[in-house]
Amino acid sequence: MKHSENGPLSSGPGAIIAMTVVGVILAVILGIYLKNSGPAPVSADVEGAYTPGSYTASADGFGGPVDVTVEIGDKGGITDVVITGEGETPDVGGQAMPLLKQAILAAQSADVDSVSGATYTSDAVKTALASALAQAGGEEVPSGPKAEDGNLFIPGTYTETGTGFGGEVSVTVTVSENKIEDVQIKGDNETENIGSFAVDMLDDSILEAQSPNVDALTGATVTSNAILGAVKKALTAAGADLSAFPKPEDKSNVQKTDEELETDIVIVGAGGAGMTAAINAAQAGKNVILLEKMPYAGGNTTKATGGMNAAETHYQKEQGIEDTVEQFVEDTMEGGHQLNDRDLVTKMAEDSAEGIDWLDSIGAPLPKISFSGGATNQRIHAPEDGSGVGAYLVTALLKKMSEYDNIKVMYNTAATKLLSEDGTVNGVLAEGQDADYTIHAKAVILATGGFGNNEDMIVKYREDLKGTVTTSAPGIMGDGIVMAQEVGADLVDIEQIQLHPTVEQKTSMLITESVRGDGAILVNQDGKRFTNELLTRDVVSAAELEQPGSYAYIIFDQKLRDGLKAIEKYVSTGITVQGDTIEDLAAQIEVDPATLAETLKNWNQYVADQNDPDFGRDTGMDNDLSTAPYYAIKIAPGIHHTMGGVHIDTDAEVIDTNGNEIPGLFAAGEVCGGVHGGNRLGGNAVADIVVFGRIASESAVEYCDEK
Repeated sequence: MKHSENGPLSSGPGAIIAMTVVGVILAVILGIYLKNSGPAPVSADVEGAYTPGSYTASADGFGGPVDVTVEIGDKGGITDVVITGEGETPDVGGQAMPLLKQAILAAQSADVDSVSGATYTSDAVKTALASALAQAGGEEVPSGPKAEDGNLFIPGTYTETGTGFGGEVSVTVTVSENKIEDVQIKGDNETENIGSFAVDMLDDSILEAQSPNVDALTGATVTSNAILGAVKKALTAAGADLSAFPKPEDKSNVQKTDEELETDIVIVGAGGAGMTAAINAAQAGKNVILLEKMPYAGGNTTKATGGMNAAETHYQKEQGIEDTVEQFVEDTMEGGHQLNDRDLVTKMAEDSAEGIDWLDSIGAPLPKISFSGGATNQRIHAPEDGSGVGAYLVTALLKKMSEYDNIKVMYNTAATKLLSEDGTVNGVLAEGQDADYTIHAKAVILATGGFGNNEDMIVKYREDLKGTVTTSAPGIMGDGIVMAQEVGADLVDIEQIQLHPTVEQKTSMLITESVRGDGAILVNQDGKRFTNELLTRDVVSAAELEQPGSYAYIIFDQKLRDGLKAIEKYVSTGITVQGDTIEDLAAQIEVDPATLAETLKNWNQYVADQNDPDFGRDTGMDNDLSTAPYYAIKIAPGIHHTMGGVHIDTDAEVIDTNGNEIPGLFAAGEVCGGVHGGNRLGGNAVADIVVFGRIASESAVEYCDEK
């Protein structure tokens, strides 16, 4: 599966850094070349075997078609090469194209080395060039069907495929002589509420534009490019001349209007906390404007894979699970190395059961309970089928929001500044695609998430994490933290950034803690366990980094897969390795078969004895690993959560640098600091967004009523 332009690579921090800096290295190389050589020259006309002229061919690159036009001079040599690939990653494939051009001109052939780190783009360029040179050499190259003169298409229905983020994407296009009549897109394995939005939305864009040249959906580029590439192939099969379609409209010079809006509460960020707050406020009768800078809702909540921690819930009682609010608090404090704000932790634990009840009421029950890292008791609540909690909650929250006419959701609209007067926050400035907005409100709730996808901000507070992959959604850039600081907000624990131990490095896909909670183990390249897999995330991450290559494999069996729907996403994405026997699996991941078999044999005995003499694991031991086939996923740590942020109190009121409340300003979710301390326990992020999302809206509603 194509999830990295680099193709198959090893994982671990070395590879993490290497993959991230590929674009930088290419840029440096290219910069040195251009500095020494000036603008890339057209080659002198050299002796060659080709017929003079211009020849063009295409091949599929990482993000879509790559076009190569080769110019043959009067002497039959290659004098120029023009390479275009709008879907290629700018800092990887895009940087490789000029280097490939120089190599081709020097070699006078397609027999050149691929650019390291840009394998897919390189292969596409060489394939397309070989086809173009074949034409120049007089070979017959099928031209494909052509529409009749005066028509755009050969009427009919055409189906083509592309490779998205989660697997194959299928597109069926129906055309008449001069119109695209219908576009049907199927991509069941694309990330729910991210890539799935591209699947749902691009058909309308294509039909409206009557062209495949439409903008990719921000944050879902791989899926978008797969769809658009497949549409182009379908239209080519229908006899279309792709060069006849107009390019996407340049919106950079669009004249925007200025608009003023007024509401009771404006919420910035439509992730889990923001949508929870919006629903709660709407239920209280308030008018709400919900701003989301991305073209879809969800934020980092979409990325959540485990569940929600909650204590003394009706589900626990019904299943005979003993747990207490007090133990929830102590587990969270211990997991956070006692850096947490105990008052915030206590409030989250005390209100967690009500949060579960509230989710029941909006159609998002979480009845499946299991262990997670750092938890004394079974506490993490998940969907019945074991699917990822994030996409499940986002879908339910969106559905519930649609029931309220007093919630206005504005997508593609980024808040840029908080409005304030005499120290009281009373609105926001925002930028949309067609208008700039001044939104006046009685109260503002920040729910913008953390800054896990902002490398500059990461490096500002944790330089040691430079180049580390992140699981964060594209829009998680720290906007709310910056805006809050501008009105005097205090920040807490801002340098506390969490690594998650089980992140697949090529896709940045997080492997849910529930896999380990249901019985999976971690082994190193020697085939041996090296830690208690359900210790806190920071401890397990540190243990992984000490292993050969700084990576590990998570090992599980068919029984565990059958009981946890989230695993199907990993299988369909192509990041799992499957073996009919333990020895078969070991051979595929290049681990000594005898050692891995011994490790599994010992583990299964520990499960039978309910005693792990090696590392003292005493949770997540209900199931052994004895049901073939067996599975492995290669993983290493990745940035998962920024635990620091805006300082709030237990009413979700934002606190300034003098320790006072900022009137009119509230916050909830990952934009805030204090709840998680020095390390977040799995399941506490969802507890945080649900509990404090509700509290922020309740406080904002009360504040509005008092004004």
